[in-house]
Amino acid sequence: MASANNVTELIITGLFRDPEVQRLFFVLFLPVYLATIVGNGLIVVTVSVSKSLHSPMYFFLGSLSLVEICYSSTVVPKFITDLLAKVKTISLKGCLAQIFFFHFFGVTETLLLAVMAYDRYVAICKPLYYTAIMSRPVCHRLVAGSWLGGFFHSIIQIFITIPLPFCGPNVIDHYFCDLHPLFKIACTDTFVVGIIMFINSGLFSVFSFLFLVSSYIVILFNLRNRSAEGRRKALSTCASHITVVILFFGPAIFLYLRPASTYTEDKLVAVFYTVITPMLNPIIYTLRNAEVKNAIRKLWGKKVNSRIE
Repeated sequence: MASANNVTELIITGLFRDPEVQRLFFVLFLPVYLATIVGNGLIVVTVSVSKSLHSPMYFFLGSLSLVEICYSSTVVPKFITDLLAKVKTISLKGCLAQIFFFHFFGVTETLLLAVMAYDRYVAICKPLYYTAIMSRPVCHRLVAGSWLGGFFHSIIQIFITIPLPFCGPNVIDHYFCDLHPLFKIACTDTFVVGIIMFINSGLFSVFSFLFLVSSYIVILFNLRNRSAEGRRKALSTCASHITVVILFFGPAIFLYLRPASTYTEDKLVAVFYTVITPMLNPIIYTLRNAEVKNAIRKLWGKKVNSRIE
């Protein structure tokens, strides 16, 4: 079937057609992307350097911020530059590569959020065994397993997409390459691959979300026996995690758990989880975490003092 392909380049319709509106969004989204890189990069550096942030929770937070940088960078740089282009194009191979890395980092983030929920469960529900259960080797294996899980998920997506014949038209009604819009231009019936994608992406997102929600319900239930100060600190940490989970999974479930459509609303929802959410995550985690804020102040305070000296 791959030999039937006569499409080597794809045209992307983009988010908006009006050039003035596109230039406006370029001015809006460029600072957002830069803030995403700087904010998440700051967390990665701070967690790596600060001696006070060597607990498993912060190790996972640094790993999550690194994934956020990679995840956002698979879509946003080209999206931003396309806002200034009259004709937005991408090669078929480039499109498949974007799909692979987008799903790779997206599922890696999903699994890392599950790992972070498990870490909080052990810390709150089994505090006496926390050090033994969440040892450094175990933490490394959990992070490595998240990356491997993302890789295998994405490989499945690509394996079901590569055999599809694309013989025209070559216009993708989206602002980046994803499975739904690419399936629409395949010149064959995509019902079976659509079902596979539904299971691999849609149901995976739902079950992951339900697992995370269940984990935090158990955690909140176990907080009843804690002191007021202990509940306050635990609730502050869990609130950050729950907020990030909702922001990440809400749009993903909305898009991947229903039939494909060409509504402009779909693109706007996709903008939220590809552009906005990666920027919000470091803000959410740092604003509600005094240890991270103090570590950042100390790190940059030392750098400023060393420059002055």
